[in-house]
Amino acid sequence: MKRTLSALAALAALTFASPALADCTVKYKAKQDNPLQLRAGEATLPDSACGSKDAAAAALAPMLAREGWTLLAIVAILG
Repeated sequence: MKRTLSALAALAALTFASPALADCTVKYKAKQDNPLQLRAGEATLPDSACGSKDAAAAALAPMLAREGWTLLAIVAILG
């Protein structure tokens, strides 16, 4: 019984702590060259990158570059 209560308490703590991890989803447009490919996609970014399109672009551009894509624009930031 004591173990069950401990597990439930831990689960409740994680559940209530998750809003502190307020990530956001951004919609973006990106491209690849040779041959030209265009992509409209979505990505989840940490809260620190959710304040503006510039902050989102600074966080997302290196992630896309590792996959060979160039960020063209952040279209929207969804909370």
